[in-house]
Amino acid sequence: MYIELITTPNDELKESGFGSLKACNSVLKSIHKMGYRAQLTLCTSRTDLEEVVRRKPDLVILAVKYIPINNKTNIWLSDFFAQKEINFSGSTRDILEFDSNKVLAKTHLTNKGIKTADYFLTVPGQYNTENDLPISFPLFLKPLDAANGNGIDDLSFVTNFKEYESKVLSLYSTFNQPILVEEYLDGREFTVAIIKKRDKKLVVSAVEVIPPTSNHGLRILGAQAKKDDSEKLIEIIDDEVKNKVTSLAIEAFCTLGARDFGRIDIKTNNHGECFFMEANLVPGMTRGSSYFPEACTIENELSYDEVVQLLLEEGIARASTNIPPSIHPGTDKNYATL
Repeated sequence: MYIELITTPNDELKESGFGSLKACNSVLKSIHKMGYRAQLTLCTSRTDLEEVVRRKPDLVILAVKYIPINNKTNIWLSDFFAQKEINFSGSTRDILEFDSNKVLAKTHLTNKGIKTADYFLTVPGQYNTENDLPISFPLFLKPLDAANGNGIDDLSFVTNFKEYESKVLSLYSTFNQPILVEEYLDGREFTVAIIKKRDKKLVVSAVEVIPPTSNHGLRILGAQAKKDDSEKLIEIIDDEVKNKVTSLAIEAFCTLGARDFGRIDIKTNNHGECFFMEANLVPGMTRGSSYFPEACTIENELSYDEVVQLLLEEGIARASTNIPPSIHPGTDKNYATL
């Protein structure tokens, strides 16, 4: 079996997928350990992608969702390879929209009866007074589709109309898109890595995220905290909390129609009620820091190599049922499946 891992330079992407070339090379090394012939391919154009098709890989692993093309429409990799009838990892284009558009995901899940924080979209000047706002303060503001905490800092938490107007203007000037405004949930924060195995069972790894305390005394998981890796991921000790978080994450993952793998972020209010926040369907894979592999290690004691093995299991199964024995290290592990 021949596998290609596809990525693109991340400097122009708001959503960085697996992460840097270093992260992608870590994934590639794990694939080589599984006994497969594989290569990492950096694509910046349709011509590069056509070259991949000509090599006829049995599976392409999409480390990013799309390739940005200057002054042209982005090339969505899932669409491109689906049209070329090339087997690819992860979710299809229509489902990946739930990753890129936070409001689309929240609306879809709300319509299915799944709890998510109240929200509205806005642009500068849309509301003139506090009384005009659809939701009461305190509020939390962030870009509509940026990942990795981009645009999120202490000023994202607003308690009055002056702060609100200032942050809306700042985000709009930077990202040039409507701003997502959510009710502020003052409880705990969780992230849940989910992998669908070839037998359709789910490997679920839920952990709590503890952001650092900022100079203003807030625990906000923004771009700087993620860049510094200053937040902590810890095991969820309370079984009742873990069950509530896990159940909501699985329900969101399945209701969104995610394929292969994904990460679901959840927050609670001060009463302990769980709310869906967002889905990451091309999760970071930086060894030693990205939430997805780290959650799998903390909750299910999976090594990085074992996470990659599970990550590709459904994609490999779609390509062939003849899987060599050499790719099964650690399959006797007693990780949680549902």
